[in-house]
Amino acid sequence: MDDQTRIELEAAAFRALRAHLMDKRADVQNIDMMNLAGFCRNCLSRWYQEAANARGIEMSKDDAREIFYGMPYDDWKSQNQTEASAEQQAAFTKSFAENVGPKD
Repeated sequence: MDDQTRIELEAAAFRALRAHLMDKRADVQNIDMMNLAGFCRNCLSRWYQEAANARGIEMSKDDAREIFYGMPYDDWKSQNQTEASAEQQAAFTKSFAENVGPKD
């Protein structure tokens, strides 16, 4: 497989993952994804931002989230996220530290 085809397939897989998380499974909470898989929608938007920045494209965290979510993050959050339990929050703190790094 040539590099261009591989890149196109990877991009298609990313778009399918994004559509699945945003359109088909918006009910799945970010905190649950993070606690189970070690990443969530916010991680995907951060990786998008980091890839843009690495290529000299200035992009803020909020810009990347709006691109990924298709709307301002606060709007998506108010439409789709529920309040996390104390147990979920404790698991998140551990998962975040293991997968992303210490919170500032």
